[in-house]
Amino acid sequence: MEGKISFGNKRNYEDFKKQIPGSVLPLFDSIREFCFSLGDKVIEDVRMHRVVFCKSMTFRWFVDVEPDREGVIIKIQKSRKDPIQIIQIKKDQEISEFTQIIKNAFEEIH
Repeated sequence: MEGKISFGNKRNYEDFKKQIPGSVLPLFDSIREFCFSLGDKVIEDVRMHRVVFCKSMTFRWFVDVEPDREGVIIKIQKSRKDPIQIIQIKKDQEISEFTQIIKNAFEEIH
């Protein structure tokens, strides 16, 4: 997974995941793995309270993932003109019902 880069605050995912509740970590990890499975152009930007996935170095983000006590809050952007879609996934839900939305955002972002 060559796209694992951290900009700005130089945090990496290993540091970041220490702040994710243990019951939410498997869900967060599965979303992260899915995002990386979309292709070699996926770049991870670890920020203070969330992880943003971008398409290539143009920093066109398509998914913003933030841990929550009850699950994960995902913001999805398909283009700068479309409104951002916000989805809350509970820790006991499967990401399979949301993967197509994430994949579409990755494919449509420019």
